[in-house]
Amino acid sequence: MRRRSLVALAVLVGALVVPELASAGRLAIGLDSRAQSSEVVAALEGRGARLVENLAPIPAIIVELPVGRSLAGIRGIRYVEPLRSRRLALVPNDPFVSRQWYLTRSRFYESWLTYPAFEQVPVAVIDSGADLKHPELVGRVLDAKSFVGGSPSVDPLGHGTFVSGLIAASVDNGVGIAGLAPSAELLVAKVVTPSRTIPIDAEVRAIRWAVDRGARVINMSLGGVRDPLEPDRDTFSRLEADAVAFAVENGVVVVAAVGNDDQAPASPWSFASYPAALPHVLGVSAVTQIGNVPRFSNRDKIYNDLAAPGEQIFSTFPRPLTSRFPACADQGFSSCGPDEYRQAQGTSFSAPQASAAAAILFSLRPELGAEQVTAILESTAIDANVETGCAACAVGRDALSGWGSLDVAAAIAALSKPLPVADRYEANDDAGSRAASISVKSGGTRHVQATVDFWDDQDDVYAIRLEKGKRVYLGLTGAVQDADLSLALWLPKTRFIEDVRAYRLRARVSTKPGGREYFSYRPAATGTFFVQVRISNPGTTSYRLRIVKG
Repeated sequence: MRRRSLVALAVLVGALVVPELASAGRLAIGLDSRAQSSEVVAALEGRGARLVENLAPIPAIIVELPVGRSLAGIRGIRYVEPLRSRRLALVPNDPFVSRQWYLTRSRFYESWLTYPAFEQVPVAVIDSGADLKHPELVGRVLDAKSFVGGSPSVDPLGHGTFVSGLIAASVDNGVGIAGLAPSAELLVAKVVTPSRTIPIDAEVRAIRWAVDRGARVINMSLGGVRDPLEPDRDTFSRLEADAVAFAVENGVVVVAAVGNDDQAPASPWSFASYPAALPHVLGVSAVTQIGNVPRFSNRDKIYNDLAAPGEQIFSTFPRPLTSRFPACADQGFSSCGPDEYRQAQGTSFSAPQASAAAAILFSLRPELGAEQVTAILESTAIDANVETGCAACAVGRDALSGWGSLDVAAAIAALSKPLPVADRYEANDDAGSRAASISVKSGGTRHVQATVDFWDDQDDVYAIRLEKGKRVYLGLTGAVQDADLSLALWLPKTRFIEDVRAYRLRARVSTKPGGREYFSYRPAATGTFFVQVRISNPGTTSYRLRIVKG
């Protein structure tokens, strides 16, 4: 039986009563933006909980709680979810055919006659560890850490070594393969347990560690099922979303595989996996040598952003694993690995190619923002359609390939042209701690310039302090004429703007057709309110938000 991926994942629980599950004793507690963690911990301990770890500055803590204990009535809690595990997005299959066709397909080295002066770029690989003594990785690893015990240099699956080699294998050393990002320095984070699961808290700690160690790019070739039509099957995690938002706020490009059909309820599956299906994450699907999108690659109208080669991929492999096949000449490479790795396929191996491309852009222009890098990669992709080999792909952005197939040479060329507008407020996608704080003096005016993107950044949220009885005027103007924007003001009790049950907390809303919205409001009480800007039709636009306090 063919196996293309190892992916499964954690399930979200939004209630404040712990379900009676075997693993329910270990919980992630999300903290409200106004909460003092010490006070919340004290209240939890009063219910019999034990603090395991404070994940600050991510607004969450890990606790152990006896099964069945209620947390109702404890102030300062945004959400409660049992900690589950993710699995790797892919274990490839089929025999080895060719080596690194993907390098020329995506034009990684086409821009240079000689190597330019690169800025070194830390790239985190959150995966199964890596063979750190592999000749192709020696001198390429900045740091390594295991978040599941054991050594990060032991990779019993080979998945992390494969991904690491794609990104950062040594170049021009006379042996092996050429890594796709000559400037990359690896941060290897091991999060896969011996049972091939990835605990959510291990993933979150790895993200925090990578950000603290200076990562500019984080690659996550892992994920779990997204199914908005079946909430019981959907595996969204607020803890994971908070960790990703923390990385984005710190200028990190987060790249993730959209997932494969062997872990999905149907084939092909119409929804990208988490964390690819989170705002600001560059979700990557697979493309074949002839430009088609393979059936195993998940589809998604919103969260599939880009395609990259995802079949017959050749890379590094742990030498202890290839030594099991002593007659094979290519020791240390996937052609000498188990059968399922000798002709590797899947979105797990498409994602690191996009990560490598992001690292190249950062190395050439270190001042770029994360959202500028992803915008360049998307805008320079080769459209997948009938003429380029994908019979099922529509012209323009589509659910199969996103904006199209990765084109590194075109992305590099775009650096010499006007750059995408930077948005310094990201990732401000929700109320509470996720909102960007805006200060406006009484009687003063504040203008906010930012961007929204229907596919990657539909909502921008700003926290603003308003005083009882003092009117505020809000005006919104979009730069793109046909962009359909809306403007809303949410009451201080708001926690999550996407929860339909919270709509009663909207104090004012303006949804006139087009990109011009405005209203005024006089609060009945002093507090921190939330201003929401949303784009409702396909497209991207910058906008100006005007806030005038009476």
